[in-house]
Amino acid sequence: MLIKTIPVGQLETNCYVVTDEKTLDCAVIDPGDESNAILDYLEDNRLRCRAILLTHGHYDHVGAVASLQEETGAAVYLNALDDWKNNEGFSFPYALPENGSYYADGDAVEVGGLRFEVLGTPGHTRGSVTLRCENALFTGDTLFKGSCGRTDLAGGDMEQELSSLRRLCSLPGDYEVYPGHMDSSTLSRERQFNYYCRLAMNR
Repeated sequence: MLIKTIPVGQLETNCYVVTDEKTLDCAVIDPGDESNAILDYLEDNRLRCRAILLTHGHYDHVGAVASLQEETGAAVYLNALDDWKNNEGFSFPYALPENGSYYADGDAVEVGGLRFEVLGTPGHTRGSVTLRCENALFTGDTLFKGSCGRTDLAGGDMEQELSSLRRLCSLPGDYEVYPGHMDSSTLSRERQFNYYCRLAMNR
């Protein structure tokens, strides 16, 4: 598994291209902006984008979805709770394309030989998910290095956020953590040093 991080947009959202190196099939996680930069990387490395996986529906994570889907024909996945059509009043409204698909806790998306498991981790938004693939967690805006996502926007809930952090920190073993913004980390580091994780685990 090869993971490429492409920071995009004014908020420097981490867009991840996760590739099965045997097949060159890949998934793009949270293409928030700068579709040309993402498409250039795919073309330069002869990758086939099979799926666009969204951790949540905020504008800085979905801004390049339409362009990327048009160019690649990839399937788009989002939790239904973050689809504006189902969530009147949602901050930064985003509507899943008509040919998109919903996924939820317990679902999985296979791309080449890679399997992305969906973990429901609400709190930042109602429909926030974490995507687990091999030893990696793509946490969106649920878990950051040393911090967690804000919960003061419509659909946010600090109690849910702490429950989600507790769920992630309770996963057995260690994982690489790839958040929606800023640097990557490890789950063991966050269990030890992240105030919000420690708070969640001690509840």
